[in-house]
Amino acid sequence: MGIYEELQARGLIAQVTDEKEIRDLINSGGARFYIGFDPTADSLHVGHFMALCLMKRLQMAGNKPVVLLGGGTGHIGDPSGRTDMRSMMTSETIQHNCDCFKKQMERFIEFGEDKAIMVNNADWLLKLNYIDMLREVGACFSVNNMLRAECYKQRMEKGLSFLEFNYMIMQSYDFWYLHEHYGCNMQFGGDDQWSNMLGGTELIRKKTGHDAYAMTITLLLNSEGKKMGKTAKGAVWLDPEKTTPYEFYQYWRNVDDADVMKCIRMLTFLTLEEIEQMEQWPDNRINEKKEILAYELTKLVHGAEEADKAKAAAYALFSGAGDDSNMPTTELSADEAADGMNIIDLMVRCKLCASKGEARRLIQQGGVSVDGEKVSDIGMTVSADALKAGVKIKKGKKVFHKAILA
Repeated sequence: MGIYEELQARGLIAQVTDEKEIRDLINSGGARFYIGFDPTADSLHVGHFMALCLMKRLQMAGNKPVVLLGGGTGHIGDPSGRTDMRSMMTSETIQHNCDCFKKQMERFIEFGEDKAIMVNNADWLLKLNYIDMLREVGACFSVNNMLRAECYKQRMEKGLSFLEFNYMIMQSYDFWYLHEHYGCNMQFGGDDQWSNMLGGTELIRKKTGHDAYAMTITLLLNSEGKKMGKTAKGAVWLDPEKTTPYEFYQYWRNVDDADVMKCIRMLTFLTLEEIEQMEQWPDNRINEKKEILAYELTKLVHGAEEADKAKAAAYALFSGAGDDSNMPTTELSADEAADGMNIIDLMVRCKLCASKGEARRLIQQGGVSVDGEKVSDIGMTVSADALKAGVKIKKGKKVFHKAILA
């Protein structure tokens, strides 16, 4: 089985422009492909994780990745899948985010001579002369076709800015530039990017007469793909300072039963033979499957040591035994908790709730426990002595946190 067939078997391929040519290129290790990452935050999140895993698989099969940081397109903002316009970032923020991305990507992709390369489209997009750009590239695009593109449909009803309308042209220009300067012959992306990617392949063919190809990967969890990585507290980040390895582990440990094997196929590096055996397991082994998924992905992102700690912490929490030292913990100062702390304030301080109102509602609904006892009184104070020993707060059925007075 070639790598193309493996990607198909894992359910990763959504659409391709020229299947035979793409299959031959990928299977022979002849693809010089790129995936773009716009620096919309100072950390990658699990929405990027799927693309990074794909790049890793293809690199392992001998293909050459080009990681494109969107230092230029980040000044515009991709309207795909958006119902509103993205907040505009300063050049300094964009550069800072690009620098953060670089550090995280090195865990997944092997960079170096004759390996993967990393480029930033700010190096060419920010230097473009507007008139030259219109003459060079604008003539190759039909406005009628652009308005029919899927990536713009959601925005047309509420209003699509001219700034965002240019995003497709910028992304297409990237592919052409990478083709001309780095020999790129293929572009990958999520299936919500299909219209933008077709624009790039057509631009190359019109400008150079050369072949270029595009392949989109299936968004994880199908219709839920756009929600991937979202929790009540926000995005699930790859940066351990923003999402701890334990929280990352728990995110995958708690995926819906129906999605577990799909995630294992698409994201882990377990062999297809191992996965096929797991699919034969009886339904009562679903938690074992979830633990394997959570462990494998945490190990991939944070390393085996952190994955072991997260697994041990999860066991300690749910079994009531073992070492809980790896449990997510908030340390309180004597100044703020010398006389104890109200449970609502404690929930907010531990970032278990975004506001006092949310904490109050959660308690009234019976969704909070402290050291195994359900909290029914919103006026409850957790004593300083209890905090010195460390209290375990349970939010809902699956979120645990420790608060301790340092």
